[in-house]
Amino acid sequence: MSSSKLGLDPALVHRARALAARAGRPVVDLARSHTTVSVERAVLRLSGMIGADPDGIPWVNRLVDAVREDVGLGHGVALPVFHSLAQHGLEYSAADLTLLAQKAASGSVRFEVPTGRAATAAKRASRRMAAAGIRQIDRNRAERDRMVKRYGDPKQRPWIYLIVATGDIFEDIPQAQAAARAGADVIAVIRSTGQSLLDYVPEGATREGFAGTYATQENFRLMRAALDESSRELGRYVRLTNYASGLCMPEIATLAGLQRLDMMLNDSMYGILFRDINPIRTFVDQRFSRQVHARAGIIINTGEDNYLTTADAVEAAHTVTVSQLLNEYFAHEAGLADWQLGLGHAFEINPDLPESFRLELAHALLARELFPDAPLKWMPPTKHMTGDVFRGNLLDGFFNLVGALTGQGILLVGMMTEAVVTPWLSDRDIALQNVRYVLGAAGNLHEDFVPAPDGFIQRRAHQVLDEAISLLERIEDDTLLNAIADGTFGIMKRPADRGKGLDGVARHADGYYNPATDILETPARQEEDQ
Repeated sequence: MSSSKLGLDPALVHRARALAARAGRPVVDLARSHTTVSVERAVLRLSGMIGADPDGIPWVNRLVDAVREDVGLGHGVALPVFHSLAQHGLEYSAADLTLLAQKAASGSVRFEVPTGRAATAAKRASRRMAAAGIRQIDRNRAERDRMVKRYGDPKQRPWIYLIVATGDIFEDIPQAQAAARAGADVIAVIRSTGQSLLDYVPEGATREGFAGTYATQENFRLMRAALDESSRELGRYVRLTNYASGLCMPEIATLAGLQRLDMMLNDSMYGILFRDINPIRTFVDQRFSRQVHARAGIIINTGEDNYLTTADAVEAAHTVTVSQLLNEYFAHEAGLADWQLGLGHAFEINPDLPESFRLELAHALLARELFPDAPLKWMPPTKHMTGDVFRGNLLDGFFNLVGALTGQGILLVGMMTEAVVTPWLSDRDIALQNVRYVLGAAGNLHEDFVPAPDGFIQRRAHQVLDEAISLLERIEDDTLLNAIADGTFGIMKRPADRGKGLDGVARHADGYYNPATDILETPARQEEDQ
């Protein structure tokens, strides 16, 4: 921090991180001692299970539900499922896992938790099959590295991040490819409204989403293949983003790794605050999902920008900093490196407020200096977009300029039609022109920009950091779960004993076994599984 443009005190920064770790550690302990239906379904997906019954319910759901009904989830699903395969003379294969699910759905199979040699055999078989899925994730990471080496990364920073959202994957593909040709470096396929509240992942290619396209394994595959074509055409690797959040966060993270997505929206508290998903369910799910992201080499994007759509962006600025510090702690604990931390923040101060631009600069530069090695994700104005497209385009230009001045890593393209319509291709083209002009004219301005010593920007950044430390001290005393229940973040009050998905949480019993975490958490064994 000796070269800090803000003159931040290294001791204060260290204290902030230490407080975040102490506030987050009880939540990690909670996550390490519990499992969820989605974590267990992710284990089966790593083992190769795909497909759904005639009603569209995935077989992984059917199988996990059957195990839970017979013996609960306290021991995990791996031991009872793979023991049952052996009992019924079935092979350790994805096809026979599906056959077992079909038998269970018809009521012809009952599950039990094996002991002794039977448990050892089930553990060995489940680990072998989960390892096969993890090897596929490893191959995909290596393939990404090869493609980046061959085709190259974008020459400029920040990467230009653009959203596609038609509802129809076969309409998304040409729009995504057109956006890449127009300069987008990262394509985000926004999810269908409400998918985060589905406790299953739909199967197959989908053509009828609502303000977005369903996140499915097949949709991931189709878009990844299309953007690989664009990468070859354009001579630069085009990245693909989706959303690992909601009730199926671990499964979607797993599918992203299996289909070589490059970034995933994966915030530690977004689903709690804005989808009323139970806090314990969310923290258990997010830890597993981040372990998968770490292994897959996926960059996560966190959701602090959402706080400022409900809370005032000036008054609540310190809550964004606190959330970033917590997200950093949770990410590191799960194995993510700094280069994978697309920590979120946003340009959401009311533009009519005096000195709003200087305040935005202070907040963005504080985030940049607190997390110097993270590819921060800078989010455009949405809350104060009025439908005046000329004013909106100017406001987006100011947003792009802050991104250039403060050296952001990932810049989401702002739309002048925000709050009016789902953008047309022509809207995206104008928005991309705005970004290209600002980055072309001022892309390296961060080299020259230094706030005045003890000036407005420095004083504001110091104030936000001080307020963040004070809040972290209160959270440490009162616990993070209580802080969330009290409405500390985004003014949403979410108690730990309420919210969607709580019934899908189970405490580990003695002898709980998860072959995926066994591999992901044991580096020495990872090498054996290559």
